[in-house]
Amino acid sequence: AKLWEIPEDAVTWEGGEIRPAGDNAGKFKPMTLADVAKVAGKTGGSIVGVGTGSTANFFIDALGAMRDRIAGAVASSEASAARLCALGIPLLDLNDVTDMPVYVDGADEVTSQLAMIKGGGGALTREKIVGAVARTFVCIADGSKLVATLGRFPLPVEVIPMARAHVARALEALGGRPVLRAGFKTDNGNVILDVHGLSITDPVALETHIDGITGVVTVGLFARRPADILLLGGPDGVAEHRRPGAGLP
Repeated sequence: AKLWEIPEDAVTWEGGEIRPAGDNAGKFKPMTLADVAKVAGKTGGSIVGVGTGSTANFFIDALGAMRDRIAGAVASSEASAARLCALGIPLLDLNDVTDMPVYVDGADEVTSQLAMIKGGGGALTREKIVGAVARTFVCIADGSKLVATLGRFPLPVEVIPMARAHVARALEALGGRPVLRAGFKTDNGNVILDVHGLSITDPVALETHIDGITGVVTVGLFARRPADILLLGGPDGVAEHRRPGAGLP
């Protein structure tokens, strides 16, 4: 199967690996923690930006094995900060950082142009901020996350609570079906609307438009600043995709 034809439930994290699940067993190779650690190995001596979620957690674990060889880390969420601290990795405030060579995170969906939907874990605003500071954005994902068109995964939008209804109406006008993420508050104290039913053919334009709606903090489209490097687990192991000119320090 082509990577973007692999269903979402085809892959699962098990014992430090991205493994084929169910009937997909044996159809493609797992991505191991060692593959993730290769990225960590290239960050020696520098400050590292760290994302949020299951993929980022595996990267944090890999950093833990080399914590004495990095200057420190900047976390994109309270959850990632707690995991970094538990492993003894020095935690830095982004306001005190003037240079960050690399930011590493996962994605809920990613295209071949390296535009992404992120925010399934609710940390989209801080992820976008840390990613903006980094010189290189590395996305680590399994093959099920690669899509031809973004939008099958509901698009997260972080919203100031008092603007929830206003923003929902504006998103409905775009053809989406916004659903409040029940019982969830972001680390910034805001709510998230997950927008279903979109087919995002121009992610840069949609990101710009939604970010301009009054009351929106940010949208989980990472297209104006996409990933520079995508490490994608698939049938032949881990494939590396780069935007022109992108490279780890």
